[in-house]
Amino acid sequence: MSLLEQIGLRALRRIDPEAAHGMALKALNAGLGPKAGPVTSARLRTTFAGLDLPNPVGLAAGFDKNAEALGPLSRAGFGFLEVGAATPRPQPGNPKPRLFRLSEDSAAINRFGFNNDGMDAICARLAAGPKDAVIGLNLGANKDSADRAADFAQVLAHCAPHIAFATVNVSSPNTEKLRDLQGKAALAALLDGVMQARGDSPCPVFLKIAPDLTHTELTEIAEVATEAKIDAIIATNTTLSREVLRSAHKDEKGGLSGAPLFEKSTRVLARLATLTDLPLIGVGGIASAEDAYTKIKAGASAVQLYTAMVYHGISLAGDIARGLDRLLERDGIATVAEAVGIEKDRWT
Repeated sequence: MSLLEQIGLRALRRIDPEAAHGMALKALNAGLGPKAGPVTSARLRTTFAGLDLPNPVGLAAGFDKNAEALGPLSRAGFGFLEVGAATPRPQPGNPKPRLFRLSEDSAAINRFGFNNDGMDAICARLAAGPKDAVIGLNLGANKDSADRAADFAQVLAHCAPHIAFATVNVSSPNTEKLRDLQGKAALAALLDGVMQARGDSPCPVFLKIAPDLTHTELTEIAEVATEAKIDAIIATNTTLSREVLRSAHKDEKGGLSGAPLFEKSTRVLARLATLTDLPLIGVGGIASAEDAYTKIKAGASAVQLYTAMVYHGISLAGDIARGLDRLLERDGIATVAEAVGIEKDRWT
């Protein structure tokens, strides 16, 4: 991390978290972020769900909700980006404050509620975005929708020509009853509608799940996802559980992300790796190359991060990718694919 980035992070942590988030996006668009492009090497290059990635380190959805900083983010070291979530109609989300730093726990709690500019505005930015980057879109449903399943399909049909992949997000804890769509019957119907909306488009479809699932629920999700012929599963979104936390905001309502989620999300990931042959993306608590490597060895073919950048800056993506390259070399592993799942039994 550069001295300038350290100073910027210290300044941002002194103001309201959501305002700081907005300022970080403005700083990226002003040219203050890394500019070298994706970190890559023969070891890091990988193919995931038909997508050729320069490295397996991705940006999780939620950082760039409205696809406002696609160019700068594509040059920040990531192998791929996911923006959104996008809903058919714009919506303001939940009342503020709705984002809380848990600095003592290297974590955050959010209850945004899918605040976004709507699919028309977001799709226009995606269409004008960089053509040499792998950029996907997280699909959401409007809070007041009469048919949330149809919302996912509508956003996909509208945006598919301009994205590399789409993620069905039924795991945000901040939209009432959204997680109900993870039930077997509801999820099967939802995915059927989404896959029909995809039609002949080559756009891969991913499913993002919650970490707060029983073994039975996880088994059912794996079965439905496989039967629906989706292309990958993202494990996991934020958690509603509260483990041992020290920060003043530990009891705020919303989804907990960051370091406390690492173990829980990795166990879900490893269990999924025993339940399905679908490729998996590991998310939750990644803050170092060692964390990313652990997720890969637990069953992930790629990883995503977000919250750790609050504490370590946007340069973290490139640092993790370079560190992962060194770890693979140290262990005599020629490609990321060779490391996937080699230690999943440790987590199951």
